[in-house]
Amino acid sequence: AASQLTDHRHEVGADEWIFCRPFHVEPRNILGDDPQERVSAEAAILNSRVHYYGRLTGSSDRLLSPPNHVIPRPEEIYIYSPLGTAFQVTGSDYASKNPSIITIFAIWNTMMGTSILSIPWGIKQAGFTLGVLILIFTGLLMLYCCYIVLKSPKAIPYVDTSDWEFPDVCRYYFGKFGQWSSLVFSMVSLIGAMVVYWVLMSNFLYNTGQFIYSTVSVLYLIALVTVKAVRLGFHLEFHWFDSSTFYVPEFRLLFPQLTGVLTLAFFIHNCIITLMKSNKHQENNVRDLSVAYLLVGATYLYVGVLIFAAFPSPPLAKDCIEPNFLDNFPTTDVMVFVARTCLLFQMITVYPLLGYLVRVQMMGQVFGNHYPSFLHVLSLNVLIVGAGVLVARFYPNIGSIIRFSGATCGLALVFVFPALVQLISQRRQGTLRWPSAVFHSLLIGLGVANLLAQFFM
Repeated sequence: AASQLTDHRHEVGADEWIFCRPFHVEPRNILGDDPQERVSAEAAILNSRVHYYGRLTGSSDRLLSPPNHVIPRPEEIYIYSPLGTAFQVTGSDYASKNPSIITIFAIWNTMMGTSILSIPWGIKQAGFTLGVLILIFTGLLMLYCCYIVLKSPKAIPYVDTSDWEFPDVCRYYFGKFGQWSSLVFSMVSLIGAMVVYWVLMSNFLYNTGQFIYSTVSVLYLIALVTVKAVRLGFHLEFHWFDSSTFYVPEFRLLFPQLTGVLTLAFFIHNCIITLMKSNKHQENNVRDLSVAYLLVGATYLYVGVLIFAAFPSPPLAKDCIEPNFLDNFPTTDVMVFVARTCLLFQMITVYPLLGYLVRVQMMGQVFGNHYPSFLHVLSLNVLIVGAGVLVARFYPNIGSIIRFSGATCGLALVFVFPALVQLISQRRQGTLRWPSAVFHSLLIGLGVANLLAQFFM
């Protein structure tokens, strides 16, 4: 009898095994011919088996753990939702993975946030030519750092890192300091985004109220930019170093303000590992990430260049471009009203999600519980919303908010930690060479310089 409970395996190939299960129940002995009912009944029986062995197993006694013949093959495991839908899983991941096109647009959609409204202002601050060059260069740099983050768990030998995120990698390399500092800088990016959202929601709600007497048309933000550019025409004159009455020079010393904005605009490093886990073809992760960054960069270039080039100058100087370029249009403009309304709706739905992420990460690390008490959560929400209200009242400059929060979180999660992880990993593998050491040291220097420049330029 004991031998019947063992896991009988017969090797039939290099990677294939046959499992014999004495507890198998024929579907015809359970229910009718409905496949869904049969699967549900088999799952219920499997659940009973595992619970049975679980009750026999002590906290430190592994001898009575559920044997392998009780646990089904990965392709036979199902997860059931309360609505009765069964999702098949393989190993610990869902079998219904996303194709590359879905993964690419998920990354594109995640990165495309409020920063797009400040791109024209950032280009103006840097100068048109220098701004375009910086946007392309920063996008490539952020892509490389994101690539380091994506592959960092797999570079750790002899450890199961399948469920790891980048903070876990930081904890592995830098201990508690890496874990807590990555949490702090992640909070900077999330809370900074929530403050920007509050400022924009206040702005859009006010301007929507100003326009409530007209009809509404549904247009996309990019369509708005295109139509406005066609109507206004291009107003470009190249002034490489000198500014005229209505034009800004092509190269300006205020360019760090653009780099700060772009650091947050291209920031996805704290969740890229999670997003890529759902990619159906893991071997295409680097390609799909590169394509997503290409789409994001092209979108930013399209919006920034068109708004800058079409800005009516004269009678207004291009130096009048606002940090939120929608503020350059009157509240009675129908297309701008629709854009504000759509963005307002988007932010109202996303704002609670950002608050949830802040609560889960902060409360989980500090108290070991995602919801320690109503008072804890209420206090956190009051602090976050209060910060948004104060900034919206006294300093509603989303360009500056984005660039400071972007440069701050980017210092750790984009430049310093990924570069150090790459250097340490290469040194442990014996593949570290001086060009790599110099390049990644320069990345750290760029991150520090990017943050310091926000205070002086």
